[in-house]
Amino acid sequence: MAEARIGFIGGSGLYDVDGVENRREVEVSTPFGYPSDKIVLGEIAGAGCAFLPRHGRGHRVSPSEIPARANIYALKTLGVERLISVSAVGSLREELRPLDLVIPDQIIDRTRERPSTFFGGGVVAHVGLADPFCERLRHAAMDAAADDAATVHDGGIYVAIEGPQFSTRAESAMHRAWGASVVGMTALPEARLAREAEMCYATLAFVTDYDVWREPSEDVSVEMVVRNLTRNAETAQGVVRRMARALGGERRRCGCGEALKTAIITHRDSIPADARRRLGALIDKYL
Repeated sequence: MAEARIGFIGGSGLYDVDGVENRREVEVSTPFGYPSDKIVLGEIAGAGCAFLPRHGRGHRVSPSEIPARANIYALKTLGVERLISVSAVGSLREELRPLDLVIPDQIIDRTRERPSTFFGGGVVAHVGLADPFCERLRHAAMDAAADDAATVHDGGIYVAIEGPQFSTRAESAMHRAWGASVVGMTALPEARLAREAEMCYATLAFVTDYDVWREPSEDVSVEMVVRNLTRNAETAQGVVRRMARALGGERRRCGCGEALKTAIITHRDSIPADARRRLGALIDKYL
């Protein structure tokens, strides 16, 4: 039974969400292990919501160690259909200033060590990812952010790097030459997995610094990031609450919700029984 149809994943600085009524915490086991932390369930303005801190409370989980498959699968089993990610990013453009909010519409994958699909082990599926962020959910995020004091930017390219180190100057210059807008460490493989889980997915990318391309300027550091995280987290809390209120109704028909309909290429009779059990929350409706 669905517990929550709206999900939020909190990034650096956002380890909990305010204003949750009937709050309770659940520990969810998945075929891909346990999520980053217990998931908070409850209601915001009457809308059933789930919240998961991506790095765990106390920020214990490094970007490369995030159990992204367990996180997304657990939220899927709780009924989440629309997933909003909150992420701290570095700016690659002069006009994207620290404390600004970017709602990206494209992404470049420069991660190397992270499982990026639920499939394999006898089941092959190829979902479309031309537009990795749900456009309807992006617009909902823009509307919710418009009521805040932060400057909001519609669209942009998010470069996802492996981390946990920050970029070199050469890498930062390369990302700028590619036309990228911001650089972060966590939107992938989340976006890929959310599409496979048939969730709408959007990222609230909060700028904390100018990466290392801008001279003269202070090089990016943990101290600099943390300095802006608290202010960004306050803004994120307000946007999250307004999005929960706005998304409280049924999800409108969306391509994200049928991403697997024609994506599973493996013949149904050839899918191993253990794969059917492992992927049940994703594929049962098509089998």
